[in-house]
Amino acid sequence: MMQKIITFFLIDDDLDDQEFFMLALRDINPEIKCIMAKDGCEALEIIKKNKDFIPDFIFLDLNMPRVNGKECLVEMKKIEQLKNTPIYIYSTSSTNRDKIEMAELGAKSCIKKPCTIKELVSVLSQVISATDTQLVSKKL
Repeated sequence: MMQKIITFFLIDDDLDDQEFFMLALRDINPEIKCIMAKDGCEALEIIKKNKDFIPDFIFLDLNMPRVNGKECLVEMKKIEQLKNTPIYIYSTSSTNRDKIEMAELGAKSCIKKPCTIKELVSVLSQVISATDTQLVSKKL
C-alpha cells in the first residue's frame, strides 16, 4: 500500500522561520511537501487559483503584512476545499486572548514558535501522529 505524501501549507512572512520549519519537516520525513506563502493575501491567492490544493495541515502566522493571520483565518474558514483541513496558528504571540479568539474563529490550536528545530520536530510530529490516530479511528 502506497502512503499518501503529507502536505503542509506554511503562511509566514519571516524567511528564517520558513527555513526553520522546512528543516524540521525534513528531519521528520524528507518526503513531506511544504508549500509556502509570505502573507495571507498570497495564501488566499494560491488556494483560490488551485481548487485541487488541499493541504493536510495549515500553519498560519498571526503578525504579517497586507492580510494578517486573523483575517486570513476568517477567509480560509469560508473556503469549501479547506473545510476538513486543520489550521494551526503558529506565532510568537500566544496570549490567552489570542488563543481564545483564534479557537472561536475556527483554528485547531495555537502553537508558539519553538526556539529549536528539535522542539519544532517534536511539535510537528505530535500534530502528524494525532491526525494519523484520528484517521485510523474514523476507519474503524
